[in-house]
Amino acid sequence: MTVTPFPELKIRDVHEADRPRERLIRQGAQSLSNQELLAILLRTGTKQESVLALANKVLTNFEKLHALKHATLEEIVVIKGIGEAKAVQLLAAIELGRRLAQKETDSRFTIRSPDDAASFLMPEMTSLTQEHFVCLFLNVKNQVLHKQTIFVGSLNASIVHPREIFREAVKRSAASIICAHNHPSGVPTPSPEDIDVTSRLFEAGQIIGVDLLDHVIIGDHQFISMKEKGYF
Repeated sequence: MTVTPFPELKIRDVHEADRPRERLIRQGAQSLSNQELLAILLRTGTKQESVLALANKVLTNFEKLHALKHATLEEIVVIKGIGEAKAVQLLAAIELGRRLAQKETDSRFTIRSPDDAASFLMPEMTSLTQEHFVCLFLNVKNQVLHKQTIFVGSLNASIVHPREIFREAVKRSAASIICAHNHPSGVPTPSPEDIDVTSRLFEAGQIIGVDLLDHVIIGDHQFISMKEKGYF
């Protein structure tokens, strides 16, 4: 993680041309570091430290920038110098960014391969701290009609019931489905429960006429296609 070396400076002590807001206006947002972008959102520091130092504390507290995606109000306000108002500003910006990214991804995305399915799902699922079982409902052109989280929790056959999934598939007039779930451990190796659930869903899809194209297991920026691995 790159941090701009301004920790002890007040913004007024930084040359005007080098201040984050001025640099954004002049050079564009992409030219700013994570610290500088956070500083703009936080707007002001405290009597004891600059806004740049405060932004640095936020980054240090969450270790990785993407960890902020799942930060709660309570987790942010424990950082000294961050009150409720600043925490709300950060959470609003994070949520807006998430929605923009998801909206772009969801615009009739076409899935032609396991890589496409993983690319569609991984930005949202790779850093989740609990298992999420998600289904993509596709039309005859393999375009995503709908994405739905079926349940959150440890995967087992009694929870993931084909009835709930294929009821939604019929409702959406889906021609096929792709299932996915994440492993919070970061290792996407299929468990016996993963294999059992996949087999039951494949068999149910064959009976109903809605094909299970794949079951993708997502780890830490890696994935396994159970179709490619020959599990069904």
